[in-house]
Amino acid sequence: MALKPKLIPPSPKTSGDAAQRWCAAFVDYLRTECRSAENTVKAYQRDLEHFREWLNGRSIPKLSISQLSDYVGWLHNQGLASTSIARRLASLKVFFRYLQLEGVLQESQADLLSSQKLWQRVPHVLSPQMVDRFLSAPRKHDSYWRRDRAVLELLYATGCRASELSSLRMPDIHLQEGYCLCHGKGDKQRLVPLGKAAAKAVQEYLLEERPQLAARASMAPEWLILSRRGMRLRREAIWELVKKYAARVGAPPDIGPHTLRHSFATHLLMGGADLRRVQEMLGHASISTTQIYTHVDHSRMKKVHQQFHPRA
Repeated sequence: MALKPKLIPPSPKTSGDAAQRWCAAFVDYLRTECRSAENTVKAYQRDLEHFREWLNGRSIPKLSISQLSDYVGWLHNQGLASTSIARRLASLKVFFRYLQLEGVLQESQADLLSSQKLWQRVPHVLSPQMVDRFLSAPRKHDSYWRRDRAVLELLYATGCRASELSSLRMPDIHLQEGYCLCHGKGDKQRLVPLGKAAAKAVQEYLLEERPQLAARASMAPEWLILSRRGMRLRREAIWELVKKYAARVGAPPDIGPHTLRHSFATHLLMGGADLRRVQEMLGHASISTTQIYTHVDHSRMKKVHQQFHPRA
């Protein structure tokens, strides 16, 4: 077993280099010991690159809570969305706890930063009527319209992330039984039911278009959703498909695959689904993450109350 590199406190002249070493050691820790998914590791790397840019030679062990609050202000001035700021702060807190574990820090000042809830934003959700229009947007004149419709149906029917849909393999889909096996963050697996509409769309794609796409690959591809060259359809391409069909039906321009995930969860809860079951289907480690969708539902109920109650 490879030994972890010992983290050495920096001298004032080398604090910038030390921050770089510590970040590299943290990334290695995520990969080797935590066995985090590669997308998760890369997200932490990007977040810490922003932090190192702000550091500009400051010594991490000497940072005060006041200085870290300035970092939050710096993020705001970068024009980042509230959710992006919250994620960077979450990454910073995990990094500081790691440095505390390694003995670099005696305590984590980052834990004193304001809660993410200050920046928490209720996710945008499509109405059921807009979802119907959106899912039927791919038409026969579109190249591989059956594949595109299967992509949209799967995103909404399962609540999968774009990366999870991109990673689906042929053995993961069980149309007869009506479920699929999703591979989520940290390589965790979960079973998600498939509705009849999604199963039908996938079946038509498998019969009519996937064989043509698969024939263009040098080897028989294992992925469910294929590109025009017979390779795995990347998550970036899934984003492009969602944007394309959203524009066609007049959906808000800022929606993406996650909008269908938000809509999936919210519509289930509005229909009376149990919060714990929705948590399992979304693959959330904590139910507090899932509870944001109850806030969406409450906001809708408040609007209804204000519109129709005689004493609202």
